[in-house]
Amino acid sequence: MPRKRVRILGIRVDDVTTSETLALMERFIAEGTPHQIVTLNPEFIMEAQRNPAFRVVLEEASLAIPDGYGVLWAARILGQPLRERVAGSDLLPLVAHLSAKKGYRLFLLGAAPGVAAKAAQILQEQNPGLQIAGTYAGSPAPEEEERIIQRVVKVRPDFLFVAYGAPHQDLWIHRNLAQLGVPVCMGVGGAFDFIAGIVPRAPLWMRKRGLEWLYRLWRQPWRWRRMLALPHFAYRVLWDRFWH
Repeated sequence: MPRKRVRILGIRVDDVTTSETLALMERFIAEGTPHQIVTLNPEFIMEAQRNPAFRVVLEEASLAIPDGYGVLWAARILGQPLRERVAGSDLLPLVAHLSAKKGYRLFLLGAAPGVAAKAAQILQEQNPGLQIAGTYAGSPAPEEEERIIQRVVKVRPDFLFVAYGAPHQDLWIHRNLAQLGVPVCMGVGGAFDFIAGIVPRAPLWMRKRGLEWLYRLWRQPWRWRRMLALPHFAYRVLWDRFWH
């Protein structure tokens, strides 16, 4: 079924809800062929303006979900409102719950050594019966690719979640998607750190008001350079809407 898509600064975003995203994931598994899901936020969109390789990844993904209130704001300003924010960090626990019921198998790749294993343990405690096909820290370095691919292919998971940070994780998945052969591959940034309790997530009231970025800046002040993408993004969107 065709999905509604909008373009924000030339970057495509799919208008999907959380429940529709989970249903599409199940469809990808049923199809059995490899699919990449990307999580669109303002930082991704601005990175794609200056990084042609990353732009290709976003364009060729099977699904580009609206992760970030800035994306919803921009779509509304541009007269193409999206229905719902689908946060990548929220999807992983939902996928774990679904997988425990349906028998899907997860592989968690990335983050600091031991973090993926800790996140997997917590997800299994929260979702009895959840099958974790494997966990591994590794790195997105080219010299590690073949070894990681062999690990993943050997255990044949249904889901591969990669936490190497953007855009490295998304470029890594795109580069190796065909060889991995995993039905659903998705970059999840700091999701393992959140689940494992390494990095606290913003309180729910801040997330609901689109202030998660402010909380993360307070907790991780070194992120300020990355946060400069937000006012630049807002300026570009307003320019496109009112003056372009």
